[in-house]
Formats: sequence, C-alpha cells, structure tokens
Amino acid sequence: MKTPSPERLSNRRIIEESERVLMPTYGRFPVALVRGRGCRVWDADGKEYLDFLSGVAVCALGHAHPEITSAIREQAGQLVHVSNYFHIEPQVRLARLLVDHSFADRVFFCNSGAEANEGAIKLARKYAKERIDPGRFEIIAMAGSFHGRTLAALTATGQEKVKAGFDPLPPGFVHVPFDDAAALEAAVTEKTAAVLIEPIQGESGVRIPSDGFLAAARGVCDRHGILLILDEIQTGIGRTGTLFAYEQCGIVPDIMTLAKGLGNGVPIGALLATEKIAQAFGPGSHGSTFGGNPLACAAAAATLSVILRDGPRGETLLDNALRMGAHLLAGLNAIRAKHPDVTDVRGRGLMIGIELNRDAKPVVDEALSRGLIANAAAGNVVRLLPPLIVTEAEADEAIEILDAALLRASVPSATAC
Repeated sequence: MKTPSPERLSNRRIIEESERVLMPTYGRFPVALVRGRGCRVWDADGKEYLDFLSGVAVCALGHAHPEITSAIREQAGQLVHVSNYFHIEPQVRLARLLVDHSFADRVFFCNSGAEANEGAIKLARKYAKERIDPGRFEIIAMAGSFHGRTLAALTATGQEKVKAGFDPLPPGFVHVPFDDAAALEAAVTEKTAAVLIEPIQGESGVRIPSDGFLAAARGVCDRHGILLILDEIQTGIGRTGTLFAYEQCGIVPDIMTLAKGLGNGVPIGALLATEKIAQAFGPGSHGSTFGGNPLACAAAAATLSVILRDGPRGETLLDNALRMGAHLLAGLNAIRAKHPDVTDVRGRGLMIGIELNRDAKPVVDEALSRGLIANAAAGNVVRLLPPLIVTEAEADEAIEILDAALLRASVPSATAC
C-alpha cells in the first residue's frame, strides 16, 4: 500500500497559516518559496523568481548547490551534535580555513551574526579590562550601523528605529557619524575599549565609506591602544569581491565577526581574533551550546572551499563577484539616465544599492511581480545581493526587470486623484 503524499499547499494557504501561528515580527512578501536551484527559486504555486537577495547575503553559492548538499547529507549521516565538551573535526577543519585565509589566529563559533557581535563585545571588554585598563568598557559604534537584535548588539546598532520599546538598554555604547575619522578621534576617552565598524553599511542602504576611512580608524585605535572590531557579517565571505572587505583597505582588524554567507544557509556565526586578544577568553568565559556543531561546520567548510577554489578557466568565485558586480553597476548606471527617480548607483562586488529620491518599496514590489527578488533598505534604496555564482545572462535579466519596474513604479495609479 502506498503512503499518501502530503498535501501540497498553495501560496495562499501557507500565507494564511503563517499569519495565524507565527509572531508578526516580519513584513513578509506575499510569497511562499518552496524550492531553489542556483540563482532561482520557485513558490508554492510554481512561479519562478530570479533571487537577487540570496536570503539577505546568506546563500553565497545559490540554492541547492550540489557540493554543499552532499556535505550536509554526509555529515548528517555521521554526527549532528555532540557539544563543545568534545573536539569536533569539522570545526577544526573550518577554523583552519578561516585562519589560513585571514589575519586571525583563533576562531570561536556560534549560531548567528548577532551572537558573533555579542562575543566580540565581550571579548573586547574583557581584553581591555585585563590587558589595558580596568576602567575601559565603552564601544564606539557608527550612526546608521546594524549589528543584530540581541540587547547588546541592538544597543551597538546606530539606528533608533530598531531600539524603540526595548529600554533600558545596556550602557557602554557611544555613536559617531559613519565615515568621519575626526569625530571618531574626538569620541575616544579613557573609558574606550574598542571601535566597532561595518566596512560597508548594508542595512542603511549600501553606504560605502570614503577611501581611507578604515585606515584612519585603524590609526585612531593604534594611537589610543584600543581594539578595532570589523563586523563583516554582510560584507564577508566574498560578498564584495574579496573574501573579506578589509582586504581592500590595506588594514587588518583585531577582531572580526562573520555569519550570513559562511554556511550558505545553514546557521553559523564566527568570531575571529589575533592570538594575543583571543587569550582573554579562557575556559568558561564564553560559550554556545549549538555553536560550531558538526553539521554547520561541515556545510561552512564546504562553502569556503568552493569559494576559494579555482574554476576551469582559473577564475574563482571571488573573481566572478568582482566581474559581475562591475557588469551590474555598468548596466544599472546605463538605465539610470532613463529614470530621474534614481539618484545614485553604488556597490562593491555583489553588494549593490540603487538609491531613489522616493520610497523603494513600490519598485521592489513591481520587480517581484516580474520575477526578481530584491529588497528595500533604508527606505529609499533597492538593495541587490545576488549569489556569487550569478552569470552575465542572469545579471542582464535582472537589469531588464529593474528597468521595467522603475518605469512602471513611477507611473501614477489610474485611481490616483
């Protein structure tokens, strides 16, 4: 006797049930995605979409990548979880890849970007108190930044709108304007332990600092004997065309946080530091039950290996990110002249923002109706974060859809008065 197949629910049925049983914390698109392959996904009704959001910079290798799928299946058949009371081979393998390809000597694994930033804040404070001065605990962060939703990461975030209703927030955080080295220098006091910066502010609309800002920030930290923390949760793992964005700035941080693209969709975060600073964390000072579990680390190690590997023509996916990013910027700048609503097109690698002089949501919604997934950041920026495997044909398809969406979204509704 055959086992009956489970009922296949429609978009409408999934959305209705979702709205009944899930907490209303997200403004979701009216779409239920059920399948993906490469840069494309399909909803429950069978409609196909070109995914230029990648789960918000998470699916660096796209969907259902065969090597990542194989690594997950193989590890799931061996060992999924044992806890950090034991040494874990996939964790060691992943840590070795990260250490070999970064400034860092040591790695701590957790489950998300917010957790990685919480760990970075704890490590910086503990190091500063023990190795610099017991009175140092403050973290200087940037206005417009986004560092996560846990209380300390939320407090470090430089956006008041995400903090509303959560008072009292933890003390010890100071904010200065992004891309203002003089303001950063002036904010350092005898209480300062570290400076926390995103190399590019993604959630604020792909805000790229001027050349030299990160080097100037490194100089401020060096002069005052404090730590530089780079939040590379969105910019890391090849997103900007190098494995880490700091590589394009001629500096190295003391601490760096990663997540998003590291596991290609499997939840994992990482905190990286130099040997000297990592030694501030001893046994019992920090931990995570699920952090660095065998399954997540196997997926992440496979993801990194694919990104770093040369292709058949000697081109890595990092090279592809640079080339396709330049192609997208050129195409978007070409259509910019046709659309007076577009005030700027900017990006690094495959992290791109199209700034409008109005709300970006109608453009994003129109693009979605035409089969392209993007999102609105900072209210007026259409953000594109395609997988690193994106092809020129897919980039051209996205440009064509955005051209039409910008035109359509700028036409007044027939019912408007």
